[in-house]
Amino acid sequence: MADLDTVCDGGSASAVPDVLRPDLSVVFCGINPGRVSAAAQAHFANPRNDFWRLLHAARFTSRLYEPGEQFELLAEGIGLTNAAYRTTPGSGDLRRADFAGAAERLERVARELRPGWLAFVGKEAYRGAFGERPDLGLQERTLAGTKVFVLPSTSPANASVPWDERLRWFRELAGRASGLPQRTAVRAFVVDSRGRTLLFRYGNDYSQWWTNPGGGSGAG
Repeated sequence: MADLDTVCDGGSASAVPDVLRPDLSVVFCGINPGRVSAAAQAHFANPRNDFWRLLHAARFTSRLYEPGEQFELLAEGIGLTNAAYRTTPGSGDLRRADFAGAAERLERVARELRPGWLAFVGKEAYRGAFGERPDLGLQERTLAGTKVFVLPSTSPANASVPWDERLRWFRELAGRASGLPQRTAVRAFVVDSRGRTLLFRYGNDYSQWWTNPGGGSGAG
């Protein structure tokens, strides 16, 4: 791994630079650069990859960023790296040797840059680094005090996992990474004489959902 100053400046052996600085809230770790990302020198640059849209939808970012704006994520407390640095047409073209030293490099990032969370974007990114297949979500493993989380892959090749499921995991991480305490909430069912239930419809640019009325409950 390059020295710390080089890492923070985005230098690496990869066609796609690391986006890192000290004391980030979350560092997202993809598996490796694809050809589109390598050509753009930007993470998750395939327009069919949902990563940037999921960041915004889960409220990690204040607006929707383009891959070419990746270094602006640092101001939002977010960093980016990859488990393997070699560019391939697809992650299935990677070899075990491509992950040599990945665990040690990521642990050094955790030790020297002190991010709150290291979030692997896809189970295969985690497995490549550590040689074991994880479940999604919070991991028992930590790296120098940095908590580890595994998200679904955002690649178009992972189309079997629907948008809502991916967003659910991104939102869970966003809630954990916020550091805010869990609030007590109350929900009510309002039913009229004909047995109809009152529901509210919410939505944004990414999805819509229905829920019964309710909200946070304050002390007393």
